[in-house]
Amino acid sequence: MPPGTDVTSPLVTAAASDVQFLYDLTTTLPDGKSVREQRIFDEVFDIIDQAQSFVIADFFLLNDMMGAVDGVHRPLSRELADRLLARKAANPELTILLITDPINDVYGGMPSPLLSELRTAGIEVVSTDLDRLRDSNAMYSALWRMFGQWWGNSPEGGSMMNPFAPPGSPPITFRSWLALANFKANHRKVIVADRSDGTLTGMVTSANPHDGSSSHSNVGLRFTGPLAQEAVNSEMAVARFSGWKGHIYAASTPQSTTPPADPVQLQFLTEEAIRDHLVGAIDTTRNGDAVSIATFYLADRKIVSSLLKSASRGVKVRLILDPNKDAFGREKDGVPNRPVATELVKKSNERIQVRWYRTHGEQFHTKLALVTHGDRLIASLGSANLTRRNIGNYNLEANVAVELSAASPLGIELISYFDRLWNNDGPPGTSFTAAFGAWKDDDTGRYWRYRLMEATGLSTF
Repeated sequence: MPPGTDVTSPLVTAAASDVQFLYDLTTTLPDGKSVREQRIFDEVFDIIDQAQSFVIADFFLLNDMMGAVDGVHRPLSRELADRLLARKAANPELTILLITDPINDVYGGMPSPLLSELRTAGIEVVSTDLDRLRDSNAMYSALWRMFGQWWGNSPEGGSMMNPFAPPGSPPITFRSWLALANFKANHRKVIVADRSDGTLTGMVTSANPHDGSSSHSNVGLRFTGPLAQEAVNSEMAVARFSGWKGHIYAASTPQSTTPPADPVQLQFLTEEAIRDHLVGAIDTTRNGDAVSIATFYLADRKIVSSLLKSASRGVKVRLILDPNKDAFGREKDGVPNRPVATELVKKSNERIQVRWYRTHGEQFHTKLALVTHGDRLIASLGSANLTRRNIGNYNLEANVAVELSAASPLGIELISYFDRLWNNDGPPGTSFTAAFGAWKDDDTGRYWRYRLMEATGLSTF
């Protein structure tokens, strides 16, 4: 992996008041009406509005492409761009570094007008150098590196369907498809900025400023203080290995020598360090402890093994999973979550409990893990799906780990969020989640297809 990746930051002690848990939720009432609770990007915009000398933002998807979806709930890409442009106009000396993934330019085959607009306004836009990342789809990428990458790409368009845009959209080049098949990504969702009082504030989230994702359910964690410096260091490393030559001065926020009355311990984790931390937390659980995971994808075999072993020790394991049926207006067949869930339930003799988030076109895009040890709670949340590609040192990912008292206000808030979805707590008729049987999948062929796809990287998850 390139320098500055696979990061496990030192533990940082912060006051609970400096840490804020955020979430977006979409559910559908019996009458078909969608209900959305959204806070994440309001906080992102507040971070931008308060920035004094710099903003560093790293978002995987930043575009208005909708897939096969007919309408858009919220034009998040435009909202984020307008907020950055307005802050730059109000403070021309402000340095704004935006790191993103080449997918937004369709790998060079369709330059993004929005990113061009930001560059024209003096915002530093860096497209991540994915060639520096390891090849998760090694059988294909070996051929790509030998024969395909030298072709370059043409911004003039081509003759192939654009998989990210509605039918009838301008076609893209065959070379864009060849680049896409490497299945590489800077999948992070991070923003950090300084404030007028000299402190740094940041957020790690599972949410993208992407119009097609604007109804997704997501989580995020906003934090102030020394942990934000760790995020700055890692993001600067990504910018550097992607060719950025600029400079940002982010003064380190000293950690207070006076312990806070309500301490929270935080760590900034990236790539495989996310898996190492989570497996370590699960493996130390004992009878009477609990593991609660809410996630978009669960496929990684080390996580699966760790969950099965914990259940055999008497640990209460509960999973809320996306049924993997909705993908921007296109229908999916439930891989990997449905075969994985069936395996976990069967092999644990139903000690592992699974519920499915009820999606209606949108996705349950959350990535949250909670591990309770007695009166202590360990949480991990951010961009990382629990798959080999996301937490095996292939894609770029960023999470924050939190350790605190389970009885603290923040601990109660995290646990209550999960319990609310699990128990369908809400207005009459609210049904966030469905029982395991709703999407149980006993198809042997589909299970072994998942195993092959996860092991070889011949997949999009």
